[in-house]
Amino acid sequence: MNTSEIIIAGDTTGIEWRLPVLHFNGSDPKAPKVYIQAALHANELPGTALVHFLCERLRQSENAGQIKSDFIVVPHANPIGAAQSHFGELQGRFDLGSRTNFNREFPLISVKDRDGLLEDLERRSAVEKLKRQLLHMALGCDLVIDLHCDDESLQYAYIDDAFWPEAADLASAMEMEAVLLSDGESSAFEEAVGFAWKYEILEKQSRLPGKLSVTVELRGRRDVYPEMAKKDAEGLWKFLASRGAIDAPVSLPAFDGPAVPLDNIEVVRAPEAGTVLFQRNIGEWVGEGDVLATLITRPGMADGSIEICAPQAGLIVTRSSERLVRRRADLMKIACKTASKATRKPGTLED
Repeated sequence: MNTSEIIIAGDTTGIEWRLPVLHFNGSDPKAPKVYIQAALHANELPGTALVHFLCERLRQSENAGQIKSDFIVVPHANPIGAAQSHFGELQGRFDLGSRTNFNREFPLISVKDRDGLLEDLERRSAVEKLKRQLLHMALGCDLVIDLHCDDESLQYAYIDDAFWPEAADLASAMEMEAVLLSDGESSAFEEAVGFAWKYEILEKQSRLPGKLSVTVELRGRRDVYPEMAKKDAEGLWKFLASRGAIDAPVSLPAFDGPAVPLDNIEVVRAPEAGTVLFQRNIGEWVGEGDVLATLITRPGMADGSIEICAPQAGLIVTRSSERLVRRRADLMKIACKTASKATRKPGTLED
């Protein structure tokens, strides 16, 4: 394993950011090149824990002469966000300077224009420099794994339709409990990678065999435990072996969890501000009309609470950790067999 460091000049005098990058050199130039990053949202740390143990496993494989692929591993992809604390609470999701999501507004380019990402970096903001250099590294690879987590959630992934069902091997290896299928049309990191591959030629490609760019949601933000991270690392290692990146025999069972399009996700929101009393948990299957939570809107009053019910039957994939919520706050996401009737942009979870 070799290490390098990307130095990102800050936007104020005397500030710079250092981004450690780990490299494993493979023995087979035909093997798929692998890019793995964690904590692009700097306060989502299950992925960083996974990467720590995965690198230990990769070093063992390296010593055994089993590494066939070139690997690029970024254990904590966002030193800028990691330094953002507001009254002692880490603010790693949005850049406080520009108010943009660290996992949005990645350049949407063709892979043939990859080298242009690094042109004139000195005139760009620190966050733009970070995003462009991460994307540049990823676009030199074939398998791109972006490790995130949710608030409270099952283990699941966002996977572009262009990679499904081939990517069911990743879902199986990591024992995911759900897969959410997207159209890959946002500016998030993994979708920007997929966009670049799709538009490598003039006519958009709808299938990308042998490629994969995916966001893995490693349960909830507080699910950072050694045995859990070791198990997840072993699952990712098995996936990499199954794709020929590591010379080791593995056998993966078929993925049998739900795989549903984003249009089939019910986003349950708070109709008013109040105190949330959840009555159902992640991982539970609910029926249409089942009570999910009670929202106390006017404490102590006879009519001071509202029951929040399931719009349709499905699996509770995520739940908010907040118990005092604003109007329209996300409370749950439920994966369903049929499309939501909520009014929102097709193929997204946004209104």
